[in-house]
Amino acid sequence: MNVGRTARALATVLRGDVVADPPSRRSGLLRTVGRVWLGATLALAGTSHLTVAREEFQAQVPTWFPADPDAVVLASGVVEIALGCALLAAPGRRRAAVGWIAAGFFVAIFPGNISQLVTRTDAFGLESDTARAVRLLGQPVLVLWALWSTGAWRSLRAALAAQPAEALPR
Repeated sequence: MNVGRTARALATVLRGDVVADPPSRRSGLLRTVGRVWLGATLALAGTSHLTVAREEFQAQVPTWFPADPDAVVLASGVVEIALGCALLAAPGRRRAAVGWIAAGFFVAIFPGNISQLVTRTDAFGLESDTARAVRLLGQPVLVLWALWSTGAWRSLRAALAAQPAEALPR
């Protein structure tokens, strides 16, 4: 796997310069429903960061993170609302970029979920190590959901296919 080639292809996707062939009608409908559901869920979660669940979200900010937990919760709430709205409203050629950004966000907040398990912090009804561990399994699902529902994987494959193959070193 050529990292440089992949990075160039990903940059092409993030600029919106490549859009994969449209999926089948059924697959396209499923992706649309998945994208809209993820977008609405993110917007709702972001709103709860700023309002009713602020303290619960603060429990997920790792103690080692060098920022005020409330500021982190407020900032991540704003980011979640923005990502949710982008997932709902992004035009077709920008959806893959939004998918990669959302996937990156889910990866970035994963340490908070790990911290909640390691420190045995109760929040959101996760009051056992088993419940907190099972929740960790949901984060990769969110990453994959963001990439699938926006066509991000398909666009990356299309961008890679459009690039000339580089000669192998001798």
